[in-house]
Amino acid sequence: MKQTIAKNGLILGLFAVITSGLIAFTYFGTQEQIEQQRQQTLLAILDELVSRNSYDNNMAQDCVLVTSQAYLGTATPQHIYRATLAGEPVAAVIETTAPNGYSGRIELVVGVTKDATVSGVRVIEHKETPGLGDKIDLRISDWVLGFNGQQLTEANASNWAVRKDGGQFDQFTGATITPRAVVNAVKNTLVYYQTNKDVIFSASNECRLQSSIQG
Repeated sequence: MKQTIAKNGLILGLFAVITSGLIAFTYFGTQEQIEQQRQQTLLAILDELVSRNSYDNNMAQDCVLVTSQAYLGTATPQHIYRATLAGEPVAAVIETTAPNGYSGRIELVVGVTKDATVSGVRVIEHKETPGLGDKIDLRISDWVLGFNGQQLTEANASNWAVRKDGGQFDQFTGATITPRAVVNAVKNTLVYYQTNKDVIFSASNECRLQSSIQG
């Protein structure tokens, strides 16, 4: 009887070890695939926001990590990817967060040229209501393209709001909170960029060893 129990215990133990090994193998294999997909998505977004013909560095591997909860919406470090031509600044793509979406945080990237003109905005992740707040997603609506070519100045700062708040950006029928959060996030990101542009482009590269993308 004792031998049978011991044998069964050994079998169960071996089964647990094998199962754990398979789970770990699957996890790390999946993580690698997820990272590869994330990097390919990043590369595609960079290409959308900054023309490849305008810079000669590997933008996906040239970045700095910054933290500004006041202007970038989170205490988590955010990436700023830098485009340069012959070593001179051309544009940057800044990760930022709208912390006050209707259904929580909205993760964005904001492309800006050297003179702080918006080259594009993309929503990376959100949990906004389908059919209402999800119009911030370019796959659903072209609303986000309204930022293209915009600048933030002292003279037009009051226009950086949704129309309901006296600004120039459309809100969505039945969903004002979501576009308001995105507009504010983009505006704050531009303030951060204008204030820190020289530091952003002079700081040491922190992405060279983080990415395997070949641009």
